[in-house]
Amino acid sequence: MSSQPLKSFRSFSAPLFLLAVLASVCLSSVRAAAPEAQPSESALVTGEADEINVAPVIVDGETVLRVRGVTAFPAEKRADLIAGRIRAIAADHSISTGMLRIEETEGLTRILAGKQLVMVITDADARIEQLDRRNLANTYVSRVSEVVRDYRRDRSTERLTRSGLYALAATGALVVFLWLGTRAMRRLDRVLERRVKARLAGIEAKSLRILSAAQLWQTLRGLRSLLWTLIVLSAFLVYLDFLLQLFPWTRWIGLRLFDLLFDPIRTIGMDFLTAIPDLLFLAVLVVVVRFVLKALHLLFSGIAEGTVSLTAFEAEWAWPTYRLIRLLVLAFAVVVAYPYIPGSGSDAFKGVSIFLGVIFSLGSSSVISNVIAGYTMTYRRAFRIGDRVRINEHLGDVAEMRLLVTHLRSPKNEEIVIPNSVILNSSVINYSSLAREGKLILNTTVGIGYETPWRQVEAMLLQAAGRTEGLPTDPKPFVLQKALGDFAVTYEINAYCGDAQAMAQLYTRLYQNILDVFNEYDVQIMTPAYEGDPEQPKIVPKDQWYAAPASAPAPR
Repeated sequence: MSSQPLKSFRSFSAPLFLLAVLASVCLSSVRAAAPEAQPSESALVTGEADEINVAPVIVDGETVLRVRGVTAFPAEKRADLIAGRIRAIAADHSISTGMLRIEETEGLTRILAGKQLVMVITDADARIEQLDRRNLANTYVSRVSEVVRDYRRDRSTERLTRSGLYALAATGALVVFLWLGTRAMRRLDRVLERRVKARLAGIEAKSLRILSAAQLWQTLRGLRSLLWTLIVLSAFLVYLDFLLQLFPWTRWIGLRLFDLLFDPIRTIGMDFLTAIPDLLFLAVLVVVVRFVLKALHLLFSGIAEGTVSLTAFEAEWAWPTYRLIRLLVLAFAVVVAYPYIPGSGSDAFKGVSIFLGVIFSLGSSSVISNVIAGYTMTYRRAFRIGDRVRINEHLGDVAEMRLLVTHLRSPKNEEIVIPNSVILNSSVINYSSLAREGKLILNTTVGIGYETPWRQVEAMLLQAAGRTEGLPTDPKPFVLQKALGDFAVTYEINAYCGDAQAMAQLYTRLYQNILDVFNEYDVQIMTPAYEGDPEQPKIVPKDQWYAAPASAPAPR
């Protein structure tokens, strides 16, 4: 077995122990160095206490006694002052416990160690303990004597040596425990892999692969690792608690170690028990809201599928409307639930809420504008999924409409993503809206010289449109004369189309047929420019229509 874990633990535990001892010595020194310039305890006689304020006098982590305070001399300061005096007396071996005595003065009882003052007792102190001043002073003298003896005994060479041996023994026990535990965990891993892992494959087969054997095995290994981690942490916590209480400088940390660790857990548990009624209300609210949302989803799903119809309500409005209503329902639920959220009334919760609101308002202006634009386009019915549209310079079919952006697929099979706010502020040409009714018009222009009769030109253009496969004959194509130019007359052929997605192919066929017809009738197309009559007409003879590498179609 590898000794790496033991080496790691040794290298970690020794510095940790030394660091804990050093830190506790520093803290004890700071606490022992109580300042001389403290308010006089005579203020306890003249001061007026608004309320009884009591603080413990703590030496080496143990409470010696409790004292009261007043506004001018708080109990915490008085307790620290007395604790510092007791530590100073205990550290001075020239002062024996037999030198502790009581001195009575008018309205006060003083406890002295030789000539050094330990503390002052007033009638108010005695009333709190329900004793007279003299009896309370005798009790305090006995207690201080015991603390001084314990203080000196705990710092004796014999006691420190014994504590050091106990610390080494505890460290060795912890190392042995971790070593044995590591071996036990490895043996457990081998047993699990040999006896359990093979059965998990059978469970996966019986569950029709709903449960994955690999996932079950990882879960089991994770539970084993979690259990071992908890055991190690518990052992280390017990070891640390025992180690800290061995030495007087760190005893106060050991006595409070479990409280420091478990007080937050205890507080969370008590707060959770207190918040149970509010949590039950929130749970009921969540169930009601989920039911309402499911009912709304079912209604708008029927509208979208056509099984439910509403007057003047389009089917494509169903899901956007559902999202808006769902947002309103959730917002209303949050408003109702807010007072019942644990901690919602705290200043920290309010501060975080305001901070998040400011961040959201500063960073989401463009997002909100795109969302509003998306809903505006939906109800404006500018286009819908599958329509062929042109937005600014972008031409394509609407592939997807989202709250923030709209996706187009161009004829070149390119995906174009356009923010909805851009679409809202742009002109949109929808080719499909009228193409579905057969009313979309395809058009192109040609320039023909003045020497060609216009009736002949119109007839040739109509003949070319008639030859174009895919263009309907009803309604019939028509020709418009667009302009009388300097050198040519501009004619426009217009033909109806019922398929916006086939526009490019139809235009190509129309152009081909126009060229063929004008070549057949020896009419020269003058566009794009004309400077003079050529020696030979710029036409293609019919016998050259299929010049190489083109090939003639099979005869019909």
